[in-house]
Amino acid sequence: MTAAVAFLVLLAALAAWWLYGQRLMSRPWLAAGIVEDTGGLAHMPAAKVGLGVFLAVVGALFSLFLSAYTMRMQLADWSALPVPRILWVTTLLILLASAALVWAVRSARRGEKERALDGLLAATGFGSAFLGGQLIAWDELAGSGYRLADNAANSFFYVLTGLHGAHILGGLVALVAVTVKLWRSPDAAAAQLPVELCALYWHFLALVWLVLFAVITGWAGDFLAVCRQLLS
Repeated sequence: MTAAVAFLVLLAALAAWWLYGQRLMSRPWLAAGIVEDTGGLAHMPAAKVGLGVFLAVVGALFSLFLSAYTMRMQLADWSALPVPRILWVTTLLILLASAALVWAVRSARRGEKERALDGLLAATGFGSAFLGGQLIAWDELAGSGYRLADNAANSFFYVLTGLHGAHILGGLVALVAVTVKLWRSPDAAAAQLPVELCALYWHFLALVWLVLFAVITGWAGDFLAVCRQLLS
């Protein structure tokens, strides 16, 4: 359960940071005089609220899988599979995609359409390369005899990476749609919200992948063990 708890704590911290950024943590009833518009939840676009709810559901789904993973690996028949080296490359690729979307969001807010398009195209390229790298990892493991039904560890690896890959594929479709929308728009301001939504989605997927990668490589267990020793 420790990995699931750590994942939920990380998600809660991210949610708190996001809420703070949206000024949802403010308390206007304590202010004296006229209460100004703080741009809180009532003024937040419905699409952004909906995406936040969707990401919370997806986060809960991954936390359940991670909980099952940590419990199943305690049994005697668990046999961990080797971590393909390509996963180090894909980890870098998804971080680059997230960074490219930071660039795209900032450019869109400044009204710099061409720079925003460059950021979206770069994110699409990095995201596509990430997905291709995951398929290469699957092919390497299958070629080495680590097939889906041979071991519980194999099954969890394919299910977790496959579920994450499916969300990446959905993110790529959204990126292409937003890129086309921005390209057809007269200026960057018209597509600012879709660009921000794509960025939020991809930052979340990057965070989920970092957690998955830490669990798959065994780093999460080692880190939690060190924390327990420090707190004991």
